[in-house]
Amino acid sequence: MEEKTVCPKCGSPLGAVETTKTGKQLQRCSAGKWNKETRSVDGCDYVKWLVVEPETLEEKCPKCGSALLLVTTRFGRKMKRCSTNKWDPATKTSSGCDYFAWLKATVEPLEKEACPKCGAPLVLMTTAGGKRLKKCSTNTWDRQTRTAVGCDFVQWL
Repeated sequence: MEEKTVCPKCGSPLGAVETTKTGKQLQRCSAGKWNKETRSVDGCDYVKWLVVEPETLEEKCPKCGSALLLVTTRFGRKMKRCSTNKWDPATKTSSGCDYFAWLKATVEPLEKEACPKCGAPLVLMTTAGGKRLKKCSTNTWDRQTRTAVGCDFVQWL
């Protein structure tokens, strides 16, 4: 067997490549199983994390004109950054173009649909993670009080 498909701890084959909800990829040892009751691994606990390359976008950097990359952070947030930006772990410094932009939700008005609670127009919202929902156009977020304001109608699609 190849070294890539064998567990270095116990010699068992590695399982299939799994993708986490934050976009990271891993392979677990086939000799280990997750026990929900004890919240631990029974058997071999080896996990091999795989490097996920950022996706190159067709958009160009507004600062330098280079290609933009779609990157997922370790916490699952997505951002666009310039492909010329490089991180040097030895010096802990960044070099190249410093452009980046967080991906945010998009909102489209739904002209022919009204909110069943208040009668205001509905909007179609797509989150940065790709989830879609219909919500009332009067629903907003108050940053100071950290609460939702307006009608609370939401329908997940």
